[in-house]
Amino acid sequence: MNPTYAAGIVLAQATPATPPAAPSLPPASPLGAAMPPVPAAPGAVDAAVAAPPPPDLSALGLFMHADGVGKAVIIILAIASLACWAVIIEKIMTLVALNRQVKILAEAGEATGMGIPQDDGMAARVLRAGAREWHEGREPGEGRSEYRDRLERAMRSAMAKTLRKAARGLPILATTGAVAPFIGLFGTVWGIMRSFTGIAQSGDTSLAVVAPGIAEALFATAIGLAAAIPAVIAYNRLTLGIGRTREEGGSVIAELANGMARRSMLTGRAGASRAAE
Repeated sequence: MNPTYAAGIVLAQATPATPPAAPSLPPASPLGAAMPPVPAAPGAVDAAVAAPPPPDLSALGLFMHADGVGKAVIIILAIASLACWAVIIEKIMTLVALNRQVKILAEAGEATGMGIPQDDGMAARVLRAGAREWHEGREPGEGRSEYRDRLERAMRSAMAKTLRKAARGLPILATTGAVAPFIGLFGTVWGIMRSFTGIAQSGDTSLAVVAPGIAEALFATAIGLAAAIPAVIAYNRLTLGIGRTREEGGSVIAELANGMARRSMLTGRAGASRAAE
């Protein structure tokens, strides 16, 4: 055997094998501090910055987002609604006062004397009108029924004047109830047309683009209905209430005229005024 080859084998057996080098690791941060975050991709940052804020779908936001026509429709409907509520509150108070006057008139008819209230209410006006006719007495040849009808007509005329004043303002409720839904529908149609025009110009049909315009359009219809529904209900209820007051007052006036005519016959006032002339 070659002496050089044998020496190499002995040297290889005597030398220990060197282990593979371990992969290098980054040095740990002192005291367990967190490593710095990995920076995000440039595209993700740009998308987050470019995202638009969510649309304001509140009532004020929809009003501010509307154009001139939409704002005009909303303002008109809001003014009509306020006017209707003012009329409703005033007429409810008037109707309560009229029912109180009818009770006063009924109490005056049940009394034996002709006590007239010292105010300017409906009962005082009716009693004053009947008292004027009663003091004039019956005309020659006028029967008791004719005399009673004349007293009743005078008192009904005074009551009718008061009820006509009480009915003022009710046409506002009727007009608002009939017209407000159509004004709101006009605002809705206009808003939808405006939304479709914006979609055609932007070319984007996503819900985030369509929703604000559609909400603005439907907001006009909601205000129109909110103004019309109370107006229609109040008009029907107030008209019915005034009609009932007229009927109750008419029946009280008929009894009052009959009693006044009877007292005129008992006191001998039949034709007294005409005879004195």
